[in-house]
Amino acid sequence: MDKVKGDLTELMKMIYLPIGVPTFHMPSAQALFEKSKTLLASFHEDLIAPDEMLLSISLLESFIKDKHVDLVIVQNITFANSAYMTTILKHLKSPVLHWTLREPVIDGGRLRLNSLTGAFSAGYAFAHMREDHLLTLIGSPDEDHVKTYLKQVISAIQVKNKMAKMNLLVIGNTPEGFGFGRALDLDIANAFGVNLKTIEAREFMQIAQNFKDDEVIAEKNLAEKKMLGLNQIDQKNQTDFVKLFKAYQDYIDQHQIQAIASRCWPDFFTEYKTPVCGVLGLLNDRKIVAACEADAYGALSMYVGQELSDKPTYLGDPVSINEEENTITFWHCGTAACSLARQDTGAMTGVHPNRKIGPTMEFGLKASKEATLFRIGRRPDGTFRFFIASAEILDKPQQFLGTSVVVKVEQDVHPMIEELVQEGWEPHFVVVYGNIKEELIVLGKLLNMDSYIY
Repeated sequence: MDKVKGDLTELMKMIYLPIGVPTFHMPSAQALFEKSKTLLASFHEDLIAPDEMLLSISLLESFIKDKHVDLVIVQNITFANSAYMTTILKHLKSPVLHWTLREPVIDGGRLRLNSLTGAFSAGYAFAHMREDHLLTLIGSPDEDHVKTYLKQVISAIQVKNKMAKMNLLVIGNTPEGFGFGRALDLDIANAFGVNLKTIEAREFMQIAQNFKDDEVIAEKNLAEKKMLGLNQIDQKNQTDFVKLFKAYQDYIDQHQIQAIASRCWPDFFTEYKTPVCGVLGLLNDRKIVAACEADAYGALSMYVGQELSDKPTYLGDPVSINEEENTITFWHCGTAACSLARQDTGAMTGVHPNRKIGPTMEFGLKASKEATLFRIGRRPDGTFRFFIASAEILDKPQQFLGTSVVVKVEQDVHPMIEELVQEGWEPHFVVVYGNIKEELIVLGKLLNMDSYIY
């Protein structure tokens, strides 16, 4: 059994509560209790679990007293009435996953567990006592989908906990007309737990301008190694770019920043005379999430996608559709991670398509059979929602100057795009390498946010 990524002992605590009554077939219940406990312990060595099944309210109450956890796994090892879930909810306020076991034998004889009826009793109690979502799972501990879903839930809990500890830095303000990416510290803290930090873009320009050439040798060597054709860019732009990269990287390290949303145009073109695009691309390549146009919720969307996939993500505008191929082309000026470049070209470097100064990233993104489109959206009333779509990244060359990727979606692309426009979704979407659809759905439930699944 593969371990879930990360140090679970630091990122979460989970408790296993096998509830039931002793009037059913105890040998069947005991066998499934032992298998379930073994499976859960394979994900989390410090699993909080009882030595015996909790076959009475008094046993249950005694076991959960004074426990503090991030995830409660309630399993109807046999039937149990709603008083069991009521007791759990009175003591534990964390997210709850209810696990229903399959009836082990159907032979015209005795009903051995009756776990499913117990699930309805538990669900009834939950719906009347809590306003968040009850996660549900049906199956035996040896079924693949059970193992997969448990891993997905644990991964989503980890990301939720990480967001509650993360620092997201917004550098400068969103340009006029780009307010969709603007975040308020109280809103983002209340909804996601994120600590929002802010700084003006000019401060980075000033820091960068004060660096001497010999202070940025390490950054220059890294950039030349990652960015093909960088040496063909104007020499002053090369030097100013690596100085800016050092300014960003130093600040991120000193202030323990996990993601940034940086202003880009027009300031870095008009005031600093060198774009920030290449800096953001290098940061993304180092798994420091970096969104352009100061899109804070775009950066947070990228962070979630990166944490769930363990790969850099791409933030782009939807700029073109092809009904015959059922594809959307996502594009941006040139901030993609170098590692996402097509192998036949590598991470080429160029100049900005409008301003004609560099460096910017200039390549098409590599293909992937499995991909996910994602966006944390903000409704007009201030509440949040998830856009989630399963996708495939096609093997296509660079479509426009900058960086681009062609993504095939499952739904008919034309009506899908029209609906997204009509529903007021933001014009930045995240392309994730890997299928993280189910993890995102779980995360949406954990955060009590609606998911729009395409």
